[in-house]
Amino acid sequence: MGTHVIEAGFPVNSDAEFEAVRDIVASSSTTVCGLARVVDIDVEAALDSGVDLVHVFVSTSDVQLEDSMHATREDALERAVASVERVKEAGVECMFSPMDATRTDEAFLLEIIDATVDAGADWINIPDTTGVATPTRLQKLVAKVVEVADAGDARVDVHTHDDFGLASANALAGYEAGASQAQVSVNGIGERAGNAAYEEVVMALESLYNVSTGIDTTKITELSRLVEEKSDVPVPGNKPVVGANAFSHESGIHAAGVIENADTFEPGVMTPEMVGAKRELVLGKHTGTHSVRQRLTEVGFDPTEEEVREVTRRVKDFGAQAQRVTVSELEKFAREVGVERAREEVRT
Repeated sequence: MGTHVIEAGFPVNSDAEFEAVRDIVASSSTTVCGLARVVDIDVEAALDSGVDLVHVFVSTSDVQLEDSMHATREDALERAVASVERVKEAGVECMFSPMDATRTDEAFLLEIIDATVDAGADWINIPDTTGVATPTRLQKLVAKVVEVADAGDARVDVHTHDDFGLASANALAGYEAGASQAQVSVNGIGERAGNAAYEEVVMALESLYNVSTGIDTTKITELSRLVEEKSDVPVPGNKPVVGANAFSHESGIHAAGVIENADTFEPGVMTPEMVGAKRELVLGKHTGTHSVRQRLTEVGFDPTEEEVREVTRRVKDFGAQAQRVTVSELEKFAREVGVERAREEVRT
């Protein structure tokens, strides 16, 4: 796919996860990242797994410090600096993440970022851990972080959650504010409502921002289906980019326009071919004669205008009860109306 970094797992979590991360490192030419709390055993496990990048994190919001870590701000800062220094001492690239950044006191957030940049962090990740940021607010916050990071030659990364359906928008807002990278997941799967969706962020960058990401977008649909199968997390039909309905058209007005020119009722800057998908004209209660005529022709019929209108009426009536009309139902209606099969050209 050309994905730039794969955060493969949490090596200290278990022997199985350690081995999985190590195996991914051995089998991939992509930069592989391992996750670690700001705890010695975590950092050492990540380093031992052979990853190219260690992502160390610590809670920085007061609610998480007090009720999850049971630690002070001073503890968090001291552990963060020590962990970054250890990773850099080992000669490995380091990312530091102040967890729950969007609910952290801003002065303390910038203080701990400044300290970890001074300690040698190559990346500063800003996580919207509970999905409470809005694009405007995150953009302003990231812009301030970029200023601090730039002073120490560190780059900024964003990690957004979808609790309010804003994860992809927030990831893009991070880019607009100067972030160099966004953490995403295929189909948006992740904790709670999930994370920024790989396919949404990539295609928005490619199609709306005119950014060449280096990702092979023609494999996005195939990748989505693979992750859907392996994760057993279904992809909703109306999921942007990769949903079954993403390039489907039922409305007569939409379908008629798309038949003439796909750009009429599709984005235009993103086509099904760009993501390895296919356009589909769906038959149902909103279907018009243009779609029915095209589908009848595709399955081998040669209908008259009157026959098209009669089959369309039956499609609408059936669709009002059963929603979707299958090809077999369409063929049944065609036979009932008496539509003739198209004659094959006789070759001599």
